[in-house]
Amino acid sequence: MKKITMWLWLAVCCLPLNAHALEIMLPQVYTDRIDVSNWLVSEKLDGVRGYWDGKRLLSKNGNLLHPPAAFIRTFPPFDLEGEIWGGRGTFEKTVSIVKKQQPHDGWLDLQFAIFDVPRATGGFTRRLQKAKDWFDNHPTQFAFVIPQKTIKDRGQLKTELQQVEKLGGEGLIVRKPNARYTRGRSREILKIKSYYDMEAMVIAHIPGKGRNRGRLGSLLVELPDKTRFKIGTGFSDEERFNPPPVGAIITFKYYGFFKSGLPRFPSYLRIRPDNSM
Repeated sequence: MKKITMWLWLAVCCLPLNAHALEIMLPQVYTDRIDVSNWLVSEKLDGVRGYWDGKRLLSKNGNLLHPPAAFIRTFPPFDLEGEIWGGRGTFEKTVSIVKKQQPHDGWLDLQFAIFDVPRATGGFTRRLQKAKDWFDNHPTQFAFVIPQKTIKDRGQLKTELQQVEKLGGEGLIVRKPNARYTRGRSREILKIKSYYDMEAMVIAHIPGKGRNRGRLGSLLVELPDKTRFKIGTGFSDEERFNPPPVGAIITFKYYGFFKSGLPRFPSYLRIRPDNSM
């Protein structure tokens, strides 16, 4: 069953982690209690987050990416944040292109969709204008500034979300027009996204590594059609120490399916109360 909810999506990317992860501005979760009238809304593009530091293109974890010279030829000498994007429904293809460790022509099917200018002065609208001015004078097919629209009320916000979903989009981002750029989670930038939920049986507990060493890392679960996959997010600390038992029926949320048939970005929700399929 499809449920519209407002949930913070922790972006999943197969790029390796780096000890020098960038300190970037991150969104919080939208709720109906937050009045976003006269804020700006844009589509949340389903790609790989990128950071242009004026010379190099980096992942959000600080890893050096390897676009060909043609891709970045007209990029500015100042910082940009955006989404490396190949169009709706192309997340897997985009990741496969971006993760390669050498320049290649696959990048020429992608674009850098810009949503902020981190080191520019002023509020969000003023910062974004700096990027617009640059690319008006240095046009390229490989970058664009994400269009923004003013929201009147919650009804319009719901309509915008439905329209984006019908087009195959992922969700929305809303921003306070005069918000300053701040590092970390900000209440002046919010994610809005829909999800689906489904039930599965717990088959096994996968031990954790790193910060989850000594407790649950992920669940191996099985759908009624015998499809098996792992769920590694959505657990509280208590649930990692006391995970759902093998044989339990759990509910998880996900965002459609990969071409392989596996649920996309599954995240644990709860044990089903009656614990039967």
